[in-house]
Amino acid sequence: MEQVHTSTGHASGPAEARPGKYLTYRLGGEQYGLEIMKVQEIIGLMPMTRVPRTPECVRGVINLRGKVIPIVDLRVKFGLEQCEDTRKTCIVVMQVLLPDHTTVSLGVVVDEVAEVVEFAADQLQPQPSVGARVDLNIILGIGRIGERIVMLLDADRLVTADEISVVDAVT
Repeated sequence: MEQVHTSTGHASGPAEARPGKYLTYRLGGEQYGLEIMKVQEIIGLMPMTRVPRTPECVRGVINLRGKVIPIVDLRVKFGLEQCEDTRKTCIVVMQVLLPDHTTVSLGVVVDEVAEVVEFAADQLQPQPSVGARVDLNIILGIGRIGERIVMLLDADRLVTADEISVVDAVT
């Protein structure tokens, strides 16, 4: 199926992974990847200010060089078991394109950044089919590195409408 992208950067249907470079990171024993062009920077954990009445996965906001950036905990968002932060736990700050055509900075907490990997077309597979009740819109596809599997995520679809309202409220 051919992918049709709208001017918002969001796909009209499920998005597909494209060959290129991805920042890979670990979360709960699994490996995930984000298109490197979406990644602004990687920073260590820093003090966060909790924003009242926000979704549970929104850890808070940080002040990064004078800019307020919302931080989403991907462990909570993905329903993974909570664990203590370690010295390897970090924040991946990325540029996210919202449905209203605006671009915002958003940080996600990950267990550990792994590496930048360049995937060729023959290393990519479309998102898995696991049933109609599962929303796979955040998955671009699956990347293979030997026997390892990397879930490639769509940065623009990682946040929900509720989380977007948090972004709007603090930016």
